[in-house]
Amino acid sequence: MTCDSIQSSGNRSPPRVYRVTVIVPPALEEGFVPSSMRNTPGYVMAFDARTGKQKWAFHTVPENGEPGAETWEQKSNTYTGNTGVWAPISVDPELGYAYLPVETPTNDYYGGHRLGSNLFADSVVCLDLETGKQIWHYQVTHHDIWNYDLPSAPALVNMTVARRPVKALVQLSKQGYAYVLNRVTGEPIWPIEERPVPASDVPGERAWPTQPHPTKPAPYEYQGYVENDLIDFTPHLRAEAISIAMQYRLGPLFAPPSEIKANGTKGTWYNPGSTGGALWQAGGFDPENQYFFIPSKTGPSVATIRNDPKSDMRFSRGPRAELSVEGLPILKLPYSRITALNLNTGEYAWVVPLGTTPQSVAQNPALSGIVLPNTGGIGLLATLLVTKTLLIAGEGWGGEPIIRAYDKETGAVVAEVTIPGEMGSMPMTYMVNGKQYIAFTVGTPTKPAELVALALE
Repeated sequence: MTCDSIQSSGNRSPPRVYRVTVIVPPALEEGFVPSSMRNTPGYVMAFDARTGKQKWAFHTVPENGEPGAETWEQKSNTYTGNTGVWAPISVDPELGYAYLPVETPTNDYYGGHRLGSNLFADSVVCLDLETGKQIWHYQVTHHDIWNYDLPSAPALVNMTVARRPVKALVQLSKQGYAYVLNRVTGEPIWPIEERPVPASDVPGERAWPTQPHPTKPAPYEYQGYVENDLIDFTPHLRAEAISIAMQYRLGPLFAPPSEIKANGTKGTWYNPGSTGGALWQAGGFDPENQYFFIPSKTGPSVATIRNDPKSDMRFSRGPRAELSVEGLPILKLPYSRITALNLNTGEYAWVVPLGTTPQSVAQNPALSGIVLPNTGGIGLLATLLVTKTLLIAGEGWGGEPIIRAYDKETGAVVAEVTIPGEMGSMPMTYMVNGKQYIAFTVGTPTKPAELVALALE
């Protein structure tokens, strides 16, 4: 592939090492408002750890003649970039497979220059570790125009379905779905239906007519526009929320971005937004009770496209907007949550708020006299660790400096400890002389980062 415009590339996740094979996941600059439809593609490469020689490369944007090239109309595969792997790669050493969570192609909100379903963007791709040969793929978003890239490493789990053991994979998503696949074959564990979604009316754009919707498990976040999901602490706040929502184009999940026009709507209500649902923090799996713990956050945003004469794509992302009502989130609580999914059944065992009610909510004049339940924090995502007896969770960036231990069966808080700053990493655990420790990094906007280790008594 050749590109007239080369943008910065690097990586945000560590290379994955298996025996003497080192797999490098590339990441590129965000595709919000790129200067051109031509960009560097995010090819995944593997190297021999002893010699440094390249062993193989997988073209996340297929080259002409390769499987998947036909999904890029008008040879757009020859210039489209991004489609990298910025989340960690997962490896099954027994099968000898690597699993790539591939991101969005250029650009995140307009695809008129890359019509087609655009493989292998927004796909879990299974490769042979030694050769790089593709074993299978599953695309969770066709022709992505929502920035619904895969945000976290696929979780490799061994589960039981109808009393039969299954080697499975759980891929969390921004859109609030958990895609549960057989990691040997790529087949869904429970049916995933291709359902019709709204068409785009942006000039030159052609949204893909269907998108995958898992029948199990159910969504773990609010999806699309549903009036009953709006804030309802008081009739006034509900009326205000409806009035605000009516200023936007409303629709279900996968409603496409709309063009900003004079006397038009302010854009498309877009829920979950590009930073909603589940993100890089991923989930945690308990191999004993086969619960999968999902951290997620609620929040719609606005998807808009505007004419951009400086771009050869014609259109780029319009102005961003946040949806709130008198300083309160527009959707019902909890605003951030931890959800326990029973993978044996595909049903949810429990849901609890993450964190506690923020002062900006508790002291909001619009809620004067109202006794609030725990709303959870606004915009938080838990950093999880599953141990034999407990679920450990921090509040993550923007949260309170607290780490909590939860009962895995019920979600009840067993204990909480104040820490020196916001938790900025996933916690990890280790044993020394028979004592278990939990370690993680913390930081604040004004203090240097620190490494903290706690001993379990």
